[in-house]
Formats: sequence, structure tokens, C-alpha cells
Amino acid sequence: MNIKIFFTWWNRQTFGTFLKTLFFGKYVGSDEYGNKYYRSKQNERWVVYASKIEATKITSDWYLWIHHTTNKVPEIKEKKYSWQKKHLENQTGTQNKFKPVKIRKNEIKKKYETWK
Repeated sequence: MNIKIFFTWWNRQTFGTFLKTLFFGKYVGSDEYGNKYYRSKQNERWVVYASKIEATKITSDWYLWIHHTTNKVPEIKEKKYSWQKKHLENQTGTQNKFKPVKIRKNEIKKKYETWK
């Protein structure tokens, strides 16, 4: 067990989540990113992240399961449609972030004339 678990919550799980998982958690499955999903006898559901905690790392299938929208446990081998893209976590702050096209001030065409 890593000593960071006692002092930081952003490294996979808190100490409380570690104890809860150890004593009450039943392993349900994992996703392609290595995140592990658990359930308690009271049908409480949670995730232990493979690396840093980031909520957008949960795929849409597991998101539905963890929020009690569906009771079907997702499988990695499920066939997806050809139009579905692979899940990506939030790309803000990375090289893949969305960056809109810059509009130069002189190129803006006003739909009105200003008063003089």
C-alpha cells in the first residue's frame, strides 16, 4: 500500500474508500483504462481509478451503471457501432484541447452601424 493514500485524495482513492472497498466492496468489473468498479450489499456503487482521479475517465457504459441508470454490468468485449468514437477523457489543458478559430477584429462584420 502506498503512503500517499493517507495524505492525498487525488491518488486513486482516499483511505476511507480503501477501507470501504476492503470490507464491504464486491468487485464488479473494470474498463479498458484499468478503473475498477465495486458494489456493496446495499447496491452502493463506486469506482477506484487506475491513476489520478478524473471523473471524465469513466466510459459512458460504466457511467450509466454507476449512476443506477442501468443494472447491466458493461463488458469490454461488447460490439460497438461503427459510428461510435472511442471514449476520451476531458482534453482541457492538453495538446488535444479544442481551440476555436481566431477571428481578427477587422474581419468582424457588424449588422448595424454605430451612432456618431
